[in-house]
Amino acid sequence: MKANTKKFELPFHVIKRSEIPLWKSLLFRVIAVVAAILLCSVLSIFMIEANPFKFIGTLFVGAFGTPARIWAFSKDAALLLCIALAITPAFKMRFWNIGAEGQTLIGALAAVAVIIYCKALPEWLLLVLMFVAAILAGAIWGGLPALFKALWGTNETLFTLMMNYVASGLVAYFLLLWTPSGSSVLGRLNRGHLPVLGHENLLLIVLVLLLTVGIYVYQKYTKQGYEIAVVGESENTAKYIGINVKSVIIRTMLISGAICGFAGFLIVGALDHSVAVTSVGGMGFTAIMVSWLAKFNPLIMMGTSAFITFLDRGAAQVTTTFNIDSSFPDMVIGIMLFFVIGCEFFIGYQLKRRSHDETKDVPKPAITAKVESKGENEQ
Repeated sequence: MKANTKKFELPFHVIKRSEIPLWKSLLFRVIAVVAAILLCSVLSIFMIEANPFKFIGTLFVGAFGTPARIWAFSKDAALLLCIALAITPAFKMRFWNIGAEGQTLIGALAAVAVIIYCKALPEWLLLVLMFVAAILAGAIWGGLPALFKALWGTNETLFTLMMNYVASGLVAYFLLLWTPSGSSVLGRLNRGHLPVLGHENLLLIVLVLLLTVGIYVYQKYTKQGYEIAVVGESENTAKYIGINVKSVIIRTMLISGAICGFAGFLIVGALDHSVAVTSVGGMGFTAIMVSWLAKFNPLIMMGTSAFITFLDRGAAQVTTTFNIDSSFPDMVIGIMLFFVIGCEFFIGYQLKRRSHDETKDVPKPAITAKVESKGENEQ
C-alpha cells in the first residue's frame, strides 16, 4: 500500500486581515481592557482580600480622584507622549532607537549647564539658550548612532542602549562637579523656569499637543515623512527610486534626538527645575510601548500614553490604599498590558474555518488510521 504523506491539518487556519475598520479595532482594545480589569478585580479578592469594586475604583481614583491628580496625570502623560513622539520616526524607519532615555537625559543636562554657567543672562535669553542647548545635545546623542549605522553598519540597538549609560555617567560626573559638598543632589534651581499659563503644567501640555500635530503632519504629508516610510518598508526599494538611505537615517535620528532633547528641556524648565540620574525615570523605554501600540500614529499615541499613565498612577494608589508592596500592582500592570498586546493579534489576524474542499482529502491522524487498518486485517 502506498503511504499517504499528507500532513494532518486543523479545520481552521490563521490569516492576516487585509483591513479592519477603526471602530472594530477600538472595540477589540476596549474589550481587552475591560477583561483585564475584571480579571485583576477577581484576583484582588484572593490575593489582597479586597472588595473588587473598591479595587477598580482605586485605580481610577489614583489617576482622576482630585483636580491635582488630574493635572499630575496630564503632565505625566504629556511628557511620556513627547518622548514617544521622538522615537516614532526612527521606529517607523525600522531604526531601533533604544536610547531615548539617554537622549532626554543629556538634553536636560545641557539645559541645566546653561543655567549654571550663564547666570548673568536675562531670563528670556536664558530660556532660549536652554532650549537650543537641549535640542543640540539630544540631536548629537541621537545622531552618533545613526552616523555609525549609515557609514559602518553598526548595530543601532546596542549602540543606542549603551549611550544611555554614557549619558547617566556624564550626569553623575557633573553633579559631583556642581555640588562641592559631594551630595550629588543639585536641588531646585531658581532660574530657567518656563512661564506659568493658568496652571504650572498647562504650557507643557499645550506644547506637547502642538508637537503631536506637527509630527503627524510631518510623517503623513511631507516628502521626508514619505522617505521615512519607504526606507522602513524596504531599503532596496528606497535606493531604487533614488532615495539616499544614509542621509535619511542620519536626518531622522537627528530629529528623533532633538525631540528627546526638547523633552529634557521641559523636565528642567517646567517640571523638576533640576537634573538627576533618575530624571527621566524609565520613560525612554516605556515610550517604546506607547509608540508601538499606536502603530506609530502620533494621534493614537495620545490615547496609549494616557492608558499607560493611568495604569502607573492607579497601581501606585492601590499600593497606598491597601497598604501592600508594589508586587501586586506590578502584576496588575503586567496583566493589563498582556491583554492589550494580545488583542493586537486579533486586530491583525483572524481565524478562518477551512472550506469542505480543503479538508475532505486531509488524512486522518496516524493513531486512527492505524486502528482502522488493524480492523481490516482481522476481517
